[in-house]
Amino acid sequence: MRSFQWSPGLEHFPGWWWAATTGRHVGYESWLERDHVQALDFDREIMGIASQPFWLRWEGERGWRRHAPDYFARRVDGTGVVVDVRADDRIEDRDAEAFAVTARLCALVGWEFRRVGEIDPVLRANVRWLSRYRHPRCAGRSEVGDRLREVFVSPAPLLAGAEEVGDRLAVLPALFHLMWQCELIADLEQERLGPATLVRAAWPQGGRR
Repeated sequence: MRSFQWSPGLEHFPGWWWAATTGRHVGYESWLERDHVQALDFDREIMGIASQPFWLRWEGERGWRRHAPDYFARRVDGTGVVVDVRADDRIEDRDAEAFAVTARLCALVGWEFRRVGEIDPVLRANVRWLSRYRHPRCAGRSEVGDRLREVFVSPAPLLAGAEEVGDRLAVLPALFHLMWQCELIADLEQERLGPATLVRAAWPQGGRR
């Protein structure tokens, strides 16, 4: 509903994120927004993402106001999520009013509202790493993916499992792609991904979504 502004001297960093979920670019106006776009793109329950999706207008204490939420996301079950991104220490009174109004209006139409701030740094780093392998080209040969699913039916260390499949240079991109797809999973909140990270198949019996 409004364009992003790029000009020298800005204190924020706007840009575009290529979302694997939709195969399209989604805008962001800060690195914090970029982190949350990554998180939405990583969420397998999300099927669509739009930035600056609509204007909300209401009459406040000092006259008419308007607010464009940062993101609208559509879940696979058809429900909607409206997201406003703002660090906890940067919420002014006007912002708090806008978020409260947005939350009330979302409740009226059956959408979830989230006001989100900083993401846990460990989780953020892991999602950012996996996002480098989000493009389908990183999947590699189908037989590599099939073998990885077999190796990680039971939890196994990341690097040892990859080397059991083959040359790590060929296998690791496919492994990380399957982790981005959440077909292979690990505890991404406990510590940063490393050779000893325990990885397992999301569907131990071989079933897939």
